[in-house]
Amino acid sequence: MAHRYRLCPGQAQEAVLLEHCAHARFVWNLAVEQQSWWRPGRGSAPSPAARMRQLAEARAAEPWLREGASSVQQQALRDFGQAMAAFFDPRNPAGKPSYRSRRGTQGFVIRDVTARRLNRRHAEVFVPKLGWVRFRLSRDLPAVPGMARVTCDRSGRWHVAFPGPQSAVSRQPAGTVVGIDRGVRTALVTSGGQHYRVPRISDRRAARYRALQRRMSRQRDGSGKREKTRRAMAAITVTATDRRKDWAEKISTRLVRDHDLIVFEKLRTKDMVRTPKPVPDPGQPGAFLPNRRRQKAGLNRGILASCWGLLATRTEQKAAASGAVVLYVDPRYSSRQCRQCGHVAAESRESQAVFRCVACGHEDHADANAAKNVLARGLALLAVPAQAPGLRGVRPRKTPASPGAAGTTRDAA
Repeated sequence: MAHRYRLCPGQAQEAVLLEHCAHARFVWNLAVEQQSWWRPGRGSAPSPAARMRQLAEARAAEPWLREGASSVQQQALRDFGQAMAAFFDPRNPAGKPSYRSRRGTQGFVIRDVTARRLNRRHAEVFVPKLGWVRFRLSRDLPAVPGMARVTCDRSGRWHVAFPGPQSAVSRQPAGTVVGIDRGVRTALVTSGGQHYRVPRISDRRAARYRALQRRMSRQRDGSGKREKTRRAMAAITVTATDRRKDWAEKISTRLVRDHDLIVFEKLRTKDMVRTPKPVPDPGQPGAFLPNRRRQKAGLNRGILASCWGLLATRTEQKAAASGAVVLYVDPRYSSRQCRQCGHVAAESRESQAVFRCVACGHEDHADANAAKNVLARGLALLAVPAQAPGLRGVRPRKTPASPGAAGTTRDAA
C-alpha cells in the first residue's frame, strides 16, 4: 500500500527531477544489459556489492553521472536486485526486469526521506540535489515515511508516494456473503443481482484520440510536434485510467464494508489476453489461416479495461486489513451450471444476459446465476476445506488448486 500525492514542482525543479529520472533509468538499463550477457556456464552474475562498486567506477569516469545524486542511483540498483530476486522466486509471478524507456512512466526512489507539513492543503518533501518540493496534502502523511518514490506519468504529471499500511475499512460484521462474477460487458455482477459497469472512455474522447493517432503517424519521429501530440494522447488515456482506478477503489471498499465473505473466480487474466498464435495453412506453404486476431484484440482491450485484477487485488488487501475473507474458486462452467438443479449445459445460456436451464426450466440473469454458483462453491470450500466444491456432470481436476483466504493467492487475478 502506498500513500500517493500530487507533486507540484516548479520549472527549474522539474528539470532536476527529470535529471534524476534519467540517471535512475540509465543505471537500471545498464544493469539489465549486464544481466542479459550472463548465461548458464558463464559463471555467476555480479553480486549487489559488485554492482555498487561498478557504479562508483562509472561515476568517477562519467561527469554527467557524477553530477547526480548517488543515493538515487544506488537505489535504482537495489530495485533491480529486488526485481531479479522476485523473478527467480517460484512463489512470485513477477517477470524478468526489462529496459525502461524515456517515453514511459519515469521515476526514482529517495531513501531516508524527510517530509513536513506546511498547512492544511500542502506539504513538502526533501529531494537530494534539489531541496524541498511541495505536494498536495490529499490525506494525512504516514507516521514514518521511510522511503519515497517520485514518478512522472506519460502526460507529465508528477506524484510522490510513501509506503504505509493499508487502512482498515469501517465495517460491522454481520455474516453477509457475496459471490462475484466478472465480465466484459458488465464488469461485475454480484450474487445479489447488483450490476456494476466500469467507466469507459467517451465517444468524443475516443474520436479525438484516433485523430491524434493519425496526426502522429504523419509526424517525424523525435520532433517537438510529435512529442506534443503524444502528450495530448497521454492526457486522454490517463483520464480514463484514473476513472477506472477510482471505480475499483470505491467498489472494493463497498464490497469489504458490506460483506464478511467475498468469493471471486480464480481467473488467469494474463493467459486470457494472450495474442492468438499464427495458424499455418497446410495447403499453401508459407501462408496462414485466419486466426481472428483482430477480434481477439478487441476482447483483450475489454478485459483489461474491466479492471479484473485491480479490483480483486484491492479487495483482497482491504479485506485482510479489515477482518473480512476473500476466497477464489474454480471458474469452470460457472456460467453454464444451473443454480437450481446443478445441470451443466452450454444450451442453457441463450444469450449474454438470459439463462434458461434446459433440464428444469429455471430462469435467471446469466451473470447473476454465475455469481450464485461462485458463491455456492466458496461456501462449500469454506465448509469442507479438504475438497473443492462439487460440480454435477463436471469431471474434477486431477490436481485441484486450493484457493486460500485474503493475502494467500497472489496469482489468482
